[in-house]
Amino acid sequence: MRAIVAAASGLVLAVLLVLAITAMGAPEGKTSPKPLLTTAPAAPGK
Repeated sequence: MRAIVAAASGLVLAVLLVLAITAMGAPEGKTSPKPLLTTAPAAPGK
């Protein structure tokens, strides 16, 4: 019985934490207009 109560209370706390974070909304910010330029490593033997 104690295990069920502990699991239920943990689940309730996890759901409340997710709802609290969701209620705060996404942080303000900007993305870079420039794409990230990456290069592939040279193939072995070339």
